[in-house]
Amino acid sequence: MRIGGLATGMDTESIIRDMMAAQRLPLDKITQKKQYLEWQLDDYRSINRNLFDFSQNTFSNMILSNSFTAKTVSVSAPDDVSIRNISSTSDFSGSLQIHQLAKNATMQSSDRIVSSNADLSKSLKELDIIRTVPSSFTIKAINAEGEFDEGGYEVKLDANSTLKSVLDDINENSDVSAYFDSFTGKIAFTAKNSGKVEEGKEIEFSGNYTFLKVEKDNRVAADKSRGTKGANAEFTFNGLKTERSSNIFQINGFEINLKQATTPLDKDGVPISGEKTITFSSAPDTDKILETVVKFVDDYNKLIEDLNAKIREPKYRDFHPLSTEQKSEMKEKEIELWEEKAMSGTLRNDPIISSMLSKMRTALMGKVEGVDITLSDIGITTSKDYLENGKLVIDEDKLREAISEDPNKIHELFSKSGETDEGKGLARRLREAVEDTQKLISARAGKANSVNDTFALGRNLNDMDKQIERFQSRLEMTESRLWKQFTAMEMAIQRANAQSAQLMGAFGGGM
Repeated sequence: MRIGGLATGMDTESIIRDMMAAQRLPLDKITQKKQYLEWQLDDYRSINRNLFDFSQNTFSNMILSNSFTAKTVSVSAPDDVSIRNISSTSDFSGSLQIHQLAKNATMQSSDRIVSSNADLSKSLKELDIIRTVPSSFTIKAINAEGEFDEGGYEVKLDANSTLKSVLDDINENSDVSAYFDSFTGKIAFTAKNSGKVEEGKEIEFSGNYTFLKVEKDNRVAADKSRGTKGANAEFTFNGLKTERSSNIFQINGFEINLKQATTPLDKDGVPISGEKTITFSSAPDTDKILETVVKFVDDYNKLIEDLNAKIREPKYRDFHPLSTEQKSEMKEKEIELWEEKAMSGTLRNDPIISSMLSKMRTALMGKVEGVDITLSDIGITTSKDYLENGKLVIDEDKLREAISEDPNKIHELFSKSGETDEGKGLARRLREAVEDTQKLISARAGKANSVNDTFALGRNLNDMDKQIERFQSRLEMTESRLWKQFTAMEMAIQRANAQSAQLMGAFGGGM
């Protein structure tokens, strides 16, 4: 604790504080410059995040083919069959007759296993289902590919096994669903996958399974009216009679879901009279493709609008970052308004962003080698209003017409890959320009987890931290020197006052 002015009566602390305030002016300027660079760093990184989002959206929506393969499918009997496009790039049409739906094999217990009100959480021995607990049994069944799984699943048992735990294990891990019916006290088994196996068995038990009171397999159970055999879906597709193990399957990139038989076969496999033929056809989903292109244009326009606003943001040179002392003398609203102007223009006329905007406009100009249409041919042109800085404008009627004619050609215009820029699609060119800019910004401003030494602005900030540290050391030395000087002055004056008092006492005492 320092107390000054005891001899002189001067406010030493205020004098030194004022003198140090003048000494701190260069430090305040460095601190303000550092704060400005930090704002600039944040703005760069914010732009890089926006560029990343735009790049990802462009890749997902304009380069991946899923966006342009959307199709609508018309079916003459939607209650009998539904058809949707999965991956087909071309349209197709035809006819379909459904003779038989695929069925799942089933089995049931031959007799009651436990009473209807039995507690299934009790052990198998407590329920008197078994006397000696077997170690395991195996369930084999038809798999999703319509083939019999010879490996199957082994259900392991121990003294704590309950009927509930056994059924849960079967349901969770095997290709069979098991259900206990409390009314009959029996268990029903159903293959999870439909279809038939050539040998005629789609569910098979082996090992110590007799406590379940089921036959060896569903073929035997069916012969004893305690089960059913699996069946394939049978249908005629464009004149070709064929089968599938499931009612849902794909042909030429379209998914077909059979719902009910329309043309049953007689015992000789001949369609019964009064057959019903279902017709179907596909067409481009114009609305969905249009929505994809419109979203891309909207995203592009939003991006260049934000970037142009940033490089044209006014810079208020009279508004510097506020120091802690300055903030303490201002109201919160005043600080907010001040910093709004101080933070403005951090990227004004930035060469990296300006260059990218120019590259983006260039990327969308001209033709793509091997594609005989341009943006203007599909109704997308550049705005004639120079104040919009190259925003795109869509003629939706013209775009819709182009989509209806050939959506694949539009997709190629945006997504075509090539060795040169001229051979690349517009979206690929645009994405490359954006990604190149992301790298330049990262080299200047780094990423959220980057170390300062790895990018330009970070190195500048490190240099400023060192300058601030050195300057603060000098200020501490200066302040210490001033206190020593004022203290020495106080001591000298105090000695002079003491000597003067002695002299006055001496002269006064001699009179």
